[in-house]
Amino acid sequence: MRCGCQACRGRAPEENRAGRRSGRARKVAARGYDGATGACGRYRGRVSSALRTRLLAVLAAVATVVAGLTVRALTDGWFGKYAGDALYTVLVYALIVLVWPRVSPVRAAAGALAFSWAIEFAQLTSIPAALSEVSVAARLVLGSTFGAADLVAYTVGAVLTAAAHTLVRRIRSTERSHGQ
Repeated sequence: MRCGCQACRGRAPEENRAGRRSGRARKVAARGYDGATGACGRYRGRVSSALRTRLLAVLAAVATVVAGLTVRALTDGWFGKYAGDALYTVLVYALIVLVWPRVSPVRAAAGALAFSWAIEFAQLTSIPAALSEVSVAARLVLGSTFGAADLVAYTVGAVLTAAAHTLVRRIRSTERSHGQ
């Protein structure tokens, strides 16, 4: 592939000025590199799979926070409470994928669920309630009182997010296998 710079113009990336493969191009070809740089070694703008996944995770996290704040502002009652709990687990899931972009959906869901449940069970102590009185952020992150129904909402959030993540991975895998 050509990047368009003076060094690469008119030549394939594996060719040097004499028309032979350069040492770097031989090494790159031997490793099966995807050609994200031109013959000069300059980056051509291709985004790696891990970076793309991280960008999507950031977008998902931001969308989840916006959805959570919207649900909290516009709804009352059980729907707002449990939708917020499910979205809490979705946010934790997105943060796990942000840190480990190649994590499987099952492991990400298990991690998000374990974290959410740990926070919920921590509410059986007086620590989250005391911190919630001091800080609004602590109240949003830690909650204040234990509720067994919250565990169900966390589970629903983790399962639905893992299903969506699996679907996105399958669609992306199909697109790659068809050359799109």
